[in-house]
This record gives sequence, structure tokens and C-alpha cells, in this order.
Amino acid sequence: MKKEEPKADSVLLEGMTSISALLNSSDVNDRKILRLWVDRAKSSKKASEIRFLKAKSDENGFEIVMTDAQTIDRLATGSTHGGILAECTDRTIPVLSAETIRPNGFYVYLEGMEDPYNFGNALRSLYAAGVDGVILPARNWMSAAGIVARASAGASERMPLFTSDADQTADAFHQAGYQILAAGIRDSVSIFDGTFRFPVLLVIGGEKRGISRNLLQKADKIVRIDYGGGFRGSLSASASAAVLAFELYRQNRV
Repeated sequence: MKKEEPKADSVLLEGMTSISALLNSSDVNDRKILRLWVDRAKSSKKASEIRFLKAKSDENGFEIVMTDAQTIDRLATGSTHGGILAECTDRTIPVLSAETIRPNGFYVYLEGMEDPYNFGNALRSLYAAGVDGVILPARNWMSAAGIVARASAGASERMPLFTSDADQTADAFHQAGYQILAAGIRDSVSIFDGTFRFPVLLVIGGEKRGISRNLLQKADKIVRIDYGGGFRGSLSASASAAVLAFELYRQNRV
């Protein structure tokens, strides 16, 4: 295998935003950097970033490879990498347990999102809204971690993530004293008209599959977003996640 070729089972993070998010997430994320590629032609313009990365390489034991722009572009899947790529290990996403649920917290269960960009955008908004953790079904888009990290501006690397199926998630959060709110239309109340105090588990479904029937039946409330201007369509799942999460954040600000 050529020196510049990443391993088949490794994850490629692109750009300083994603890479620095990983380097600052050791408390919630066990992903490790194996080596970095840096475009040597950009090294003078990115001197401070490279000094930071060299310090981290000494601390964490990964290799920095100075290379050319053609190699960077060939390895990357996007075009916003800024001449810096990181080959990384996979990330362990633990199974949800009662011990991992914080008291009086705010968690989100994402079900059925079909697109890694939409998923990444949702994680970005949820992280910004102060969500304590996101629970995912066993099949999730962290297999496309590089795309998700880029779409989430690194939030996917800093967000505490867990896996669990729908029924187990609902049971665990009810046992922990949480109210479960599911986004939907039928038999719903407006998120803007109610007052929903933490602890809350918010359930958001994808645009095609929505939320499974069992999980809807276990929800304490179905909440909707009221639209203005006579809008008759629907928001994307990531946009809905942003609106709902920030409204809950607003209602619970101290």
C-alpha cells in the first residue's frame, strides 16, 4: 500500500473544523487520529494551525505527512478541506443505559434520517441548542462520519452519541422520569403554545419514514411546528430539529 493511501476501514475527516472538533472531544469520543496530510504549499498561510497540529501529534502520537495539493484532492471527497485531512479510527458509539442518562436533561432520538448531510445538519443544530446527547438506531449515518462531520461543522464529533432501539429508548427515559415529546401532526399540540420543562426526550423522524408507531404510542405528547404565511408544505427533518430544539431550549433557559 502506498504511504499516502488511507486504510480501507479508516475514517477520513476533512478540514480544520472537523479535525479540531475531534481533538477537543476526548471526553465523549474515542476516535483517534492515525495520521494527517497537509498541503505543503499552504503551510506558510496555515502556520498557526500546523503548530497546533504538531503539538497534538506529539501529544497523541499521530504522523503528519506533508504532501501536495493533487494528493489531498484525490483523497478527499469534498472541496472545503483547506489542504488538511486526517485519517482516523472508527468511533465507538455506546449502547444507551440508565447510567448514561443525565437527570433533568435534554436528549433527542433521531429515527429514519435517510441522508448524511441532513443528519449532519441536524446534529449541528442540536448541539448548538444544548442537547445533552443524541440516541440513534443501530443503522445510522456515522458510517459516513467524514461527510457528517463536515455537514455538522464538527458537532458530530463533540456530541455524545448512543445507540438503542425505539422501545428500549422510550422505556429507559420514562424510567428516568423524562417526558417524551414526538414530532408529528395527528393529535398534536403546538410546540409554541405548550410549556415543556426538562427533563425531555424529543423524538424526530425522517422525512420519508417518520416515527415508528410504537414510539409514537409511547410518547407523552405529540408536538408540531405551526407555520406562518399560509405555508402548506413541511420543513426538512434537520430544519424541524432546529426549530423544536431551540424552542425547548428557550422555554427552559434559566
